Amino acid sequence: MTTPESNTAPTAAQLDAKVANLSYEEARAKLVEIVSRLEQGNIPLEESITLWELGEALARRCESWLDGARQRLAKAQHESATQRESAIQQSSEYSAQNFPQINHDTSSSLPDTSATESDAEE
Repeated sequence: MTTPESNTAPTAAQLDAKVANLSYEEARAKLVEIVSRLEQGNIPLEESITLWELGEALARRCESWLDGARQRLAKAQHESATQRESAIQQSSEYSAQNFPQINHDTSSSLPDTSATESDAEE
């Protein structure tokens, strides 16, 4: 019979290396399988601990994939916003260069009617 002292469990780093090449989908599927087996509760304690440790490594792998996806998404959103701002700036510059500004101040082009209004009151 083996005792816990005689078994050398793999370290977290070893388990991480074991699952490092798994895709997100593969790691998640294996994690779901482990959770299902642990929930059944009909496996020996030592095997449960081993599965738990492997599940932790799989969870870290999934989290790593998700962190990478979040970073890629944030980068893409930033690049998109930068391109959009650049396009707006270029459009504004093009408009300023190619279309004259229209002066909407019409007060200087209207005739002075103040004299005629006072004449009309008399």
